[in-house]
Amino acid sequence: MDLALYQPDIAQNTGTLLRLGACLGIRIHIIHPTGFPFSRQALRRAGLDYLDYVEFVEHVSFEHFEAWRREAGKRLVLLTTKASDSCYEAQYRRDDVLMTGRESAGVPDAVAEAADIRVRIPMRQDMRSLNVAIAATLVLGEALRQTGQFETLA
Repeated sequence: MDLALYQPDIAQNTGTLLRLGACLGIRIHIIHPTGFPFSRQALRRAGLDYLDYVEFVEHVSFEHFEAWRREAGKRLVLLTTKASDSCYEAQYRRDDVLMTGRESAGVPDAVAEAADIRVRIPMRQDMRSLNVAIAATLVLGEALRQTGQFETLA
């Protein structure tokens, strides 16, 4: 299971998700450009010393990421408030790549159309969205639970 961050805007969310990746053994893909100078210093506050333990890959663009994904034969699962399917009804695979959009704008239509599956987190009708780090954690947790990948952690 991998997690991809599409052009993240907020360093603290990115650092938090890199820390999550370190703790759960999840590879994180950063799809540039980011909305902040991408550096260890920018990520240090949320990522702390966990940045030394996370495997992450930087992609210069979505096209670069998409070429890697297709060559690797991985399915893309997009987390989006525009989806009609609940993330708790989806059937995840061990080699899925879950993708979050930009905090400020989500993903462009072309990126959404490239996804194999689009899922949303059920929530109250009068709320717009969750913080991207919280949303990714919820869906990643469900995907790891379904695929038995928590069992490999101590």
